[in-house]
Amino acid sequence: MPERAKALGKNMHVVKRDGWVETLHLDKITARLKKLSYGRSSYRCDILLVAREVYARVYDGITTSQVDELAAETAAFMACNHPDYASRLYLLKVQGKVVERPQHMLMRVAVGIHLGDIDSAIKTYHLMSKRLFTHASPALLNAGSPRPQLSSCFLTCMKDDSIEGIYDTVKECAVLRKSAGSIGVSVHNIRGTKGISYGIGKMLDVFKATTRFLDQGGGEGGGFTVYLEPWHADISEFLDHLWKSHGKEEHRARDFFYALSVPDLFMERALGDDQWSLFCPNEAPGLADCWGSEFERLYTKYEREGKAKKVVKAQELWNEIVTCQLETGMPYMLFKDSCNRKSNQQNLGTINSSSGLCSGVIQYSSPTETAVCNLASIVLPRFVRDKDVPMDSHPSELAGSLGSKNRYFDFHSLAKVTANVTNDLDRIIDANYYPLESAKTSNMRHRPIGIGVQGLADALQLNTDIFETIYYHALKASSELSARDGAYETYKGSPMSKGILQPDMWNVTPSDRWDWNFLRDMILKNGVRNSLLVSLTGNNKGLEPCASNIINHGGSSGEFTIVNRHLLHDLTNMGLWSQRMKKVFTSENGSIGNIPEIPDDLKAIYRYNNA
Repeated sequence: MPERAKALGKNMHVVKRDGWVETLHLDKITARLKKLSYGRSSYRCDILLVAREVYARVYDGITTSQVDELAAETAAFMACNHPDYASRLYLLKVQGKVVERPQHMLMRVAVGIHLGDIDSAIKTYHLMSKRLFTHASPALLNAGSPRPQLSSCFLTCMKDDSIEGIYDTVKECAVLRKSAGSIGVSVHNIRGTKGISYGIGKMLDVFKATTRFLDQGGGEGGGFTVYLEPWHADISEFLDHLWKSHGKEEHRARDFFYALSVPDLFMERALGDDQWSLFCPNEAPGLADCWGSEFERLYTKYEREGKAKKVVKAQELWNEIVTCQLETGMPYMLFKDSCNRKSNQQNLGTINSSSGLCSGVIQYSSPTETAVCNLASIVLPRFVRDKDVPMDSHPSELAGSLGSKNRYFDFHSLAKVTANVTNDLDRIIDANYYPLESAKTSNMRHRPIGIGVQGLADALQLNTDIFETIYYHALKASSELSARDGAYETYKGSPMSKGILQPDMWNVTPSDRWDWNFLRDMILKNGVRNSLLVSLTGNNKGLEPCASNIINHGGSSGEFTIVNRHLLHDLTNMGLWSQRMKKVFTSENGSIGNIPEIPDDLKAIYRYNNA
């Protein structure tokens, strides 16, 4: 092996592509790297530092192509100091060894979704490479694999209130959890403790044991959310023993998330300080299967017939719920009547629970249909542009908020990306591997998709305009797909089939930014390909702005750190971001008050955790 260039005084020679041999100098390497990196990422990898690392590792007789390869490897390694590259969590692994690079992963996902449609795959690849949108974790992990399970979450319900029905549902949830999907399950039809059964608490112990068994065996399932309606006789036990810190440990199920599907009638009685009746679903059937005036009619009928197991003050029960939320953040609240009233799936039956952990996608499910949620999210800050940047250029690497007078939000680019995401998610429905036949049946019949957003806090003042644009162009793209491939199977009888869109359901008049009359005519003519289109997602597990400069996020794919990108942008521009700064920043848990290198004016801006 030729001697390494550790003795800088010794001349090193490089063999050029045409065979000429020249003396290798540090300034030549630096000039070469500057030329190659011109116009590249604003993360601004330290060219001189890379050049010095390369120069320290070259040897006499190295070729120029080997120098380029060495420079690329060095730059890639140094880029890993940047939080955006710190975890390559979704890269394909074989026997624990990473076997692909990030760009290979993006191409794998694009090809795995579009299969033989190369043009669409390339378009998806470029949009994801520019970080204009991203597919959900299951798609990033599993696309292009032998079993491409690309769906994010599943929504099921108890088959029936029997040993056979309960264990059929347990088996179904076990299969879904093995497939790494989040699960939502409604348990409204299970008898309370006053009935023949042991009640919901004991039944959930079975689910809890199954979940822990799968997790100990290496399962990577997502969250598990249980839904109950507040008229159920076990509601107080549900609250007391499953959530509160002073409840008995053996009665609690910490592995789960919890949610309530709340009818309007309960809220009306809580506001009026009226009585609230609790029923056993075995003796008062059908309450979970209706909503609105039909629910109120059936509920009051059972009250008149004296079928209530217990009568409580509605306001006292509401206080119990609020106390649990203050202590644990749960139960999540799903307002049943509003969800059904505003859903395009209301023609399918009553919706009484949701997929996802935080009720982001409201879908219909039944004993024979397991609802499936296919997600992607659009990265809103990437559409914040500078007026001096040409329209067809790449969005700025770290687009910030709309605070600068020179910045604007590019709604036309958002429209184009939304159309592409709609097409992608519709393709996923066909390319997907379904762990259950009931999940395939549901997805193929209703073809729901969920387009969400990231970074809404950075453009919150444009919230209405942004979602109006996403909804309009998702509908438009879905109608175009319907013209080519046909409407989804259960389209007839849906609100959209009658020309009723979301603005109509909310009694609002959309802006004149887009041609809504044209869209309505288009839908009435072609139909739509997808029953649902938009979901609610956010950059920080919600819609609120960052409350810290550093957030540790964990999921089924692993754990990684999210850094306040605006602070990161400023530190990088000032030349302050380095491996040492990364260690100090992490040790301070994102607080910059005690880091002397950071100037006071920057500390005044990013003072989230400052001492």
